Amino acid sequence: MSRPPDMNEPDATAGQDTAVGRALAHFEELRPRLVGVAYGLLGSVAEAEDVVQDAWLRLQRSDIDAIEDLTGWLVTTTSRLALDVLRSARVRREAYVGPWLPEPVETAADPADSVGLADSLSWAMLVVLETLSPAERAAFVLHDVFGLTFDEVGAALGRSAAACRKLASRAREHVESRRPRFDVDPEEHRHLVEAFSRAVRSGDIAGLTAILDPEAVLTSDGGGVVRAARNPIHGADKVARFLTGVTAKYIEYEHRVTSVNGGPALLTVIGGEVGGITLLGIEHGRIVAVDMVRNPDKLNGIHEVHRPR
Repeated sequence: MSRPPDMNEPDATAGQDTAVGRALAHFEELRPRLVGVAYGLLGSVAEAEDVVQDAWLRLQRSDIDAIEDLTGWLVTTTSRLALDVLRSARVRREAYVGPWLPEPVETAADPADSVGLADSLSWAMLVVLETLSPAERAAFVLHDVFGLTFDEVGAALGRSAAACRKLASRAREHVESRRPRFDVDPEEHRHLVEAFSRAVRSGDIAGLTAILDPEAVLTSDGGGVVRAARNPIHGADKVARFLTGVTAKYIEYEHRVTSVNGGPALLTVIGGEVGGITLLGIEHGRIVAVDMVRNPDKLNGIHEVHRPR
């Protein structure tokens, strides 16, 4: 996902022979990866882009000619800034209204138009990462997802390489125990998303219950901005009745299957505006998790809004 240049950014077409000009060219080339690193740590595109912008401003205030490894400097600085934001965000989220879910990012047909996401940063992965401590999450994302060495991770976290190795190992064990145990075929995933949409739209409680795991859990994130369930809903029957009940209140809406964080998801368009994204966790051919992101502040990563057909 690209963002407009900030007023504090120099003109990319000017001063290319200067240290700042060369640094800007390198920064712009690296920006998708930097945003991806920050997004992996924060689960928020808006916060990730703010962090990357802050890294650029810090670079401008530095002695650029004295920086031997500009890529390493930018990745390290971005990681440190993101970790600071993550620590403060944990405190803010304690006051968040209802469940907190990460911010989804629509996967564009052209990778250059998307946040720098690795396959490992699937939606299921982002949800699991929320259960880690900030240090564990940073060590895991930087090493296991983005391939930094433990020496580089240590530089970013201000810890020894050995300590970071232990953090990543603990995080890896936790992630492996929580992530879906079986890979879902993309076609099967899309088929279930479409079947889910049909059942919800038609109010078919029996049909919806049939594709839900008996222990399915629905999590709805409205952030106190729009109506949403304040607590997770457990059980196929309760989830099905909640979904059909909520949908029945809308006079006119549209479902579209799109790609979010590398997998199929259901886009809800209400009155020509994006009303939410629903992401399904699937195991053994059944839907085990229904994550509904409805907070408008978290839908900015859905760039393919309502386009006339």
